[in-house]
Amino acid sequence: MDYVRFGKTGMKVSRLCLGMMTYGTPQWRDWVLDEEQSRPFVQRALELGINFFDTADMYSVGVSEEVTGRALRDFARRDEVIIATKVFNPMSDDVNARGLSRKHIMDAIDASLRRLGTDYVDLYQIHRWDYNTPIEETLEALHDVVKAGKARYIGASSMYAWQFAQALYTADLHGWTRFASMQNHYNLIYREEEVEMIPLCIDQGIAVIPWSPLARGFLAGNRTPDKGGETTRSKSDEYAHTMYYGDDDFAVADRVGELAERLGYQRAQIALAWMLHKPGITSPIVGASKMPHLEQAVQALDITLSPEDIAYLEEPYQPHKVLGHA
Repeated sequence: MDYVRFGKTGMKVSRLCLGMMTYGTPQWRDWVLDEEQSRPFVQRALELGINFFDTADMYSVGVSEEVTGRALRDFARRDEVIIATKVFNPMSDDVNARGLSRKHIMDAIDASLRRLGTDYVDLYQIHRWDYNTPIEETLEALHDVVKAGKARYIGASSMYAWQFAQALYTADLHGWTRFASMQNHYNLIYREEEVEMIPLCIDQGIAVIPWSPLARGFLAGNRTPDKGGETTRSKSDEYAHTMYYGDDDFAVADRVGELAERLGYQRAQIALAWMLHKPGITSPIVGASKMPHLEQAVQALDITLSPEDIAYLEEPYQPHKVLGHA
């Protein structure tokens, strides 16, 4: 496993992050693994050198945080792992149990810490941009969370580059804690982040930790034009159906399959290796519901793609409308 600096901070994270959305309760999504099924993945990730684990309060409506916390307490020392979680999405029907108001942030961080069974998280992220709360209110609340010792760093997730620039400027203007990371939607099928967001992050020293590097399984080759597939998730993932499945998307996926066959790797490994070759990328967030998928993801760290290979993969791409946060 390789370890890299987390943006401009002094913290080091594994080159891959294990996404914990897959682990919690199938009552939330039918493809989610329960706790007993989930624990071996956390244990194996640690054995493979992964020290970075990303969850969110809304994953399995809190159960993912509980599963994550218990597994990491059992299999690792707290100071040797990086725990990240997120706030924004509704956690109940209550009008204040959502968004990025000071009230919700202060309530949500304490609830996340209780579920995780820890005194602090290493990275506390806003899951989306809140159009109903002034960014000043959000940033000051997050600053207070850090100063209270409940989070070591703060991060952001999918938003427009102008919004992220505004947030960085506002934090600097007031002397508040700055966002250290951007968790954005980025993969071979959706590369619009290369236009503004990733260059902004490189310029500002922001860690980039993309979600869905395999396009929710699309780049693994298990999707069909009729919006079907072989896996439980592919058959019920309506969110993916709104983002992918264009003719150009299948053209890119075909290139991934062709290069994988030529080089002797799995499709998912080629898609992940492509991302690891791109400038500014810190630690892609990978999900796994089958153990070989986790092990193959780590093996992708050793794959070297030539400039010609990268150009071959990228050639069919066509610009997309904003996907993942609009």
